[in-house]
Amino acid sequence: MVTIHRAGRLCIVIYSNDHAPAHVHAINPDGHCRINLESVGAPELISVDGMRAKDVREAQRLVANNLDAFLAEWRRIHG
Repeated sequence: MVTIHRAGRLCIVIYSNDHAPAHVHAINPDGHCRINLESVGAPELISVDGMRAKDVREAQRLVANNLDAFLAEWRRIHG
């Protein structure tokens, strides 16, 4: 697991042994969600487990604002 960004209680990670499509995991003390980096338009929510809706929206905003950098990290890790 590689932490690529932190913002408050939110941690954005990429697992080195993960699968396509390119995505990140947003984790906080309440839960986590997965967000697709290759979706058309805004980054697409793949799944949510325990995370409050407000935190999910914040994670999606954070990913949208850093999409190019996060996708570059995915490609660096996964080739």
